[in-house]
Amino acid sequence: MKKIFISILVASFLFTSCNEEFLDPTKPSEEGVLTSRDGLIGAANGLQQLWSTSRLSPMYTVITANGFTTNELRLINAGNADEGELSIGGVSLTSKNGLTNNLWSQCLVIKSESQKIIDNINVMTVENEKGSVFTHASIFKAMALGTLIQFYESIPLKTMKNAPFNSRAEVLTEVIATLKATEPYLATNANGFTGLASSIKYKNTVNALLSRFYLMLGDYNKALEHANLVDLASKSTFYYDAVSNNPIAFNSILTNNVFQPISRTFGLPSALAPVPTDGRIDFYITSGSNPTTAAGFYNSNTKAIPVFLPGEIILIKAEAYARKTPNMLAESKIELDKVLTKTTANDVYGIAANLPAYSGSLDQASLLTEIYRNRCIELYMTGLKLEDSRRFGRSATERNRNWYPYPDSERFNNPNTPTDPVN
Repeated sequence: MKKIFISILVASFLFTSCNEEFLDPTKPSEEGVLTSRDGLIGAANGLQQLWSTSRLSPMYTVITANGFTTNELRLINAGNADEGELSIGGVSLTSKNGLTNNLWSQCLVIKSESQKIIDNINVMTVENEKGSVFTHASIFKAMALGTLIQFYESIPLKTMKNAPFNSRAEVLTEVIATLKATEPYLATNANGFTGLASSIKYKNTVNALLSRFYLMLGDYNKALEHANLVDLASKSTFYYDAVSNNPIAFNSILTNNVFQPISRTFGLPSALAPVPTDGRIDFYITSGSNPTTAAGFYNSNTKAIPVFLPGEIILIKAEAYARKTPNMLAESKIELDKVLTKTTANDVYGIAANLPAYSGSLDQASLLTEIYRNRCIELYMTGLKLEDSRRFGRSATERNRNWYPYPDSERFNNPNTPTDPVN
């Protein structure tokens, strides 16, 4: 893994992989940032900016890469060569792709910078401030690692020259341990405070992410345990304003120059496509648009993007009940029906299918197919579909890659970089 120090008090331009440190003499030193209360708070706020703003950010690269790989999006302008490679997939997606390289480098930088905050947390002396900054940094570390392992077969956990690569199970175990380490603070001492970005509700977010990553790891009982702790009426979001724009809206949807939704079928095969009366179609796609344009969370430069959706948590429970041993299919159907019959009044973001309850066969395979279908619709353009497609064993024709090739910047600097996946 490359070693990069960058002042995240003023997060801006990012960068090419290397093994050297680049210090900006006009910015605070690393020591100054990490040894003062104000420095740590600024660094924690910088994590959120790095994650969620600009075309370089994981917010843009994850939604975009996943969307093209899983047929959610259509390319508008072929001049966007990196997005074009992703839209074709297969061998056309090269190790030189700028978008996937940004996904790799940005997540590793965010992981590294988060760890520095965690390692220096005892600089904070007020318990609520300490707990909040620790939890904030832990959330971003977990998201960075958990995101990378959805797109790459293995990744390095250590920040060092010639870092070894770790397996998927090892990475997910580290993600979960990072989130679990926040639990002592969550009850009373991780409530946020003036000066720290406040749109992420820590307790809810930690439990939502734990349920997500336990599901990916295959620990269905733990996924259920943490999903049941999430308050579905509370929002956790990345917020935007006139200066820090929603990167999907700003770079693509409002310019109509990079990508838009592929169709009102969300790119799903006919057997899984939403029925025309599904209310989620008009939530995510502008009603009457032809060709389709995005609505939902992506049609305004200042629209907040959720960290997680209530529907994801409900569908995690449905899937966990269906997969656990022994499985609990009746309970799985109850959770699935909550999503199918949900009205706008019963969803904090107004996402609602407004459909009848599930009436198909009550067997594991049929329920899992319907759960997958609803994840693709309910969680459209959230960056989770590639992971879902593999986990549910969907046909390879429903995605154009299984895993991404490792960036040249990593391979040229780290001899431990694995062989690129075939597809």
